[in-house]
Amino acid sequence: MSSPFRRVKSVEQSITDTDEPDTRLRKDLTSWDLTVFGVAVVVGAGIFTLTARTAGNLAGPSVSLAFVLAAIACGLAALCYAEFASTVPVAGSAYTFTFATFGEFIAWIIGWDLILEFALAASVVAKGWSLYLGNILGASASIEITDSISFDWGAVLLIAVLTVLLALGTKLSSRVSLVITTIKVFVVLLVIVVGAFYISAKNYDPFVPPAAPPAEGESGLHQTLFSAITGAEGSTFGWYGLLAAASLVFFAFIGFDVVATTAEETKNPQKAMPRGILGSLAIVTVLYVGVSLVVSGMVPYPELADRTDPATGEVSGSTLTTAFEYHGVTWAGWVINLGALAGLTTVVMVLMLGQTRVGFAMARDGLLPRSLARTGKRGTPVRFTILVGVVSGVLAAFFPMGTLEEMVNIGTLFAFVLVSVGVIVLRRTRPDLERGFRVPLVPLVPILSILACLWLMLNLSVETWIRFVVWMVLGVVIYFAYGYRKSVYARRERGELVGEADASAPGVAAEDGPSRGS
Repeated sequence: MSSPFRRVKSVEQSITDTDEPDTRLRKDLTSWDLTVFGVAVVVGAGIFTLTARTAGNLAGPSVSLAFVLAAIACGLAALCYAEFASTVPVAGSAYTFTFATFGEFIAWIIGWDLILEFALAASVVAKGWSLYLGNILGASASIEITDSISFDWGAVLLIAVLTVLLALGTKLSSRVSLVITTIKVFVVLLVIVVGAFYISAKNYDPFVPPAAPPAEGESGLHQTLFSAITGAEGSTFGWYGLLAAASLVFFAFIGFDVVATTAEETKNPQKAMPRGILGSLAIVTVLYVGVSLVVSGMVPYPELADRTDPATGEVSGSTLTTAFEYHGVTWAGWVINLGALAGLTTVVMVLMLGQTRVGFAMARDGLLPRSLARTGKRGTPVRFTILVGVVSGVLAAFFPMGTLEEMVNIGTLFAFVLVSVGVIVLRRTRPDLERGFRVPLVPLVPILSILACLWLMLNLSVETWIRFVVWMVLGVVIYFAYGYRKSVYARRERGELVGEADASAPGVAAEDGPSRGS
């Protein structure tokens, strides 16, 4: 069989595959729907918890600058995503884009990488939703089975409801998302407006606190890769702390790329995709910077640091509620819990949507079982949606996820790097393609995107890098054990798809026939 690096699926073939009757998605979405999805998945619990924790533990008042740095990296990558999504309006996002530029093997790698981003993130966020539900109910949303195992019924309930909602249709999901997103954006704006009255200028001085000695455990595998390479002593406060904070708060921006996974279900993807991706990113950046400026101005940043209970040794992190309680505004806690609950609901839904669409695209290409790519009467991949719901539910129900923000971050940044490289490659290999949106100043902007993402990756911990490499190696093993032989491309080479090959198999960009414009 041919090399997996030469199995390049042409853009034309990718678009042709979307017309298969059994695997066709319904085109219902507009640019407004896409913007709602983007804001829905990005504005989650991170804005209520990550902002305060990062200010207290890593960056101080400069946490707002950390959000700006992370937003710049995301903005550069967003331009590249917008060009690809308008050029290749097919489900799968970065997976589909890399198949059209780098071939089947790299496409599998990025698909495997996106599974890490979406599936794990959805499960972790569902557990966070359950905690906020417990806060509102005044009781835990989980049941202790043994001393070490508990059943998180709150997370399972959320995932079950969202699975049914996604199976019923993407447009219905968008309408529900709009209602819930409106609630959480209102809560965020309320926090900014009310909190602004308690800002004290002295809390911004120093804006970048002096570097502190490394905390216990912040060395070896737990220090950032950049600190390990340069020999810097820790990454708490100072400029190293600011850089580490930018890499951490990047987690709060994860999700805008999910918008690209719905390209195949968009009515006018050439115009709607760029508007949805860039519009949602601009909105959430303003909200994040606003909240970070307010919370760091309300209280001295040491008051936001993690606290350890001397009796139990349990560590508790600060939230936006901490800043309001400092001023005796106790009612804000209930409002923030409500906003976080609403925020997490849409985050889990859109993460599951993204995972479903990426898996659907991989199954349609045979890298996962083809039966999972069947769509129901409502034009949604019901089988894969149910599979994602079951797996996410089991993970959220029984497994203590711990802190997976960095694992999700490194997977997302890796996807951003490949998409940015892909824009440069496709500009050279297929300059004839019609592009609804074009990244300005190519190759400068994609190169800046690559460098920014690699920089943020360097500021993640050594431990995270090791786990990421192990995950990627596992993906390579699975590909050569299954996908390499079972893919539609491989079966076509062996002549096993006679009669349906032209309708469902990927074409070779330059070898199987002339491409458009050649």
